Amino acid sequence: MIHFNRIYSAKNEKKYINDVLSLDVQSGDGKYTKLCHTYLKNYTKGSSPFLTTSCTHSLEMAALLLDIQPGDEIIMPSFTFVSTANAFLLRGAKIIFCDSQKNHPNMDINHVESLITAKTKAIVPVHYAGVACLMDELLTISHKKNIKIIEDAAQGIGATYKNSPLGTIGDIGCLSFHDTKSISCGEGGAIFINDTSLKLKAEILREKGTNRAAYFRGEIDKYVWKSLGSSYLLSDILAAKLLSQLEALEQITQRRKRIWQHYYDSLQALESQGNCTLPIIPENANHNGHIFYLVCKNRKERSDLLTHLRKNQIQSTFHYLSLHQSDYFKNKYSGDQLPNSDRFTECLLRLPLHLHLNSGNQNKVINKIKSYFK
Repeated sequence: MIHFNRIYSAKNEKKYINDVLSLDVQSGDGKYTKLCHTYLKNYTKGSSPFLTTSCTHSLEMAALLLDIQPGDEIIMPSFTFVSTANAFLLRGAKIIFCDSQKNHPNMDINHVESLITAKTKAIVPVHYAGVACLMDELLTISHKKNIKIIEDAAQGIGATYKNSPLGTIGDIGCLSFHDTKSISCGEGGAIFINDTSLKLKAEILREKGTNRAAYFRGEIDKYVWKSLGSSYLLSDILAAKLLSQLEALEQITQRRKRIWQHYYDSLQALESQGNCTLPIIPENANHNGHIFYLVCKNRKERSDLLTHLRKNQIQSTFHYLSLHQSDYFKNKYSGDQLPNSDRFTECLLRLPLHLHLNSGNQNKVINKIKSYFK
């Protein structure tokens, strides 16, 4: 079986994990969390990064940081994971779903603009497949309307927009280090605080709403309950695994991009013949090779191709189901039709992409796709 995804182990993982197991502090904000924070601060060129237990929790922190209240409107794409919406629904917000672009799952900026009202509190762009949304246009809207930008950069580590790492462009950025991501520690995430006025609040929220971090730094003689919060600290054991992967970020990203490019070069003829469409990378986006997908003509063709690949011992899969059409939300939804989001739901198919995928197996995937369309 050619697997859709396989976990990659970086060089120093066991060394760092064995080290942390010998230390007295294995909970959050220990030695390896601090080393990860230092790495990420350099990576982000000045943002304030904090490790979290997941990107889901990073998004929940973002909703708390911006004091999202019942009735506040949050604009986000429908073609995304449920965590993007849940984080704000938990605060009582009203989710306003926007459509994807015709040629890319990222949000359609023109549709976003049409959805803004006096109640719009934040816009949440999702950088699908590590490909940047049109952030200049979103920042223009943000400054003009005084609307906060929270980047869902779950898939964005190692990718940039105009040389700025994804997650560092809006007010807050949220990243994932789940098993399915390019850089992984099993379960984990990070939040990038780019609005400096939110840094202290983030530190308190992440420590159950207390100023415990300041106490451990020796800045106060006791810590107290200061605000709402929760336990968002990543275990230092997982931070040790994460550090080893972060240290290999450049090599991992370049290897994934080579695999991505080989798919693209090999399957371009199918697109030219009108059989399917391939990913588009905008001019100012430097992607990270996180996902390679193709878009079939219709749901049946995608289903048939999935079956064809499975019969040939190749795992492939679809991706998100439009949230506005989900069992949970469809009876609550009264917004616009979102035809592009629905098309990606029905027609997008992801191919195997991981560092264990050798050239022979990748060529088998390519050849079986070609054989299907023949």
